[in-house]
Amino acid sequence: MPKSISWRKLVKKLKRLGFVGPHSGGRHLLMEKGDFKVSIPNPHRGDISKGLVAEILREIDMKVEEWERL
Repeated sequence: MPKSISWRKLVKKLKRLGFVGPHSGGRHLLMEKGDFKVSIPNPHRGDISKGLVAEILREIDMKVEEWERL
C-alpha cells in the first residue's frame, strides 16, 4: 500500500509521469496524458489518504514500487 501524500507532491509526481494539469472537471480536478484522464481530489489541508493514492495508481496502471521511486 502506498504512503499518504500531500496534494502538491501528488501533482508533482503525476507531472513527472507526463500528465498535464490540473484542470477543472466538475467536482474534481483532472490531469491528462494524451487522451487518458485521471481524476484527483481538490486541494485541502490534510494529506491524500493512502487508500485514495492506491485508487489513483490503479487508474494509471502503476505499481506502488514504481510510484515510490519517483
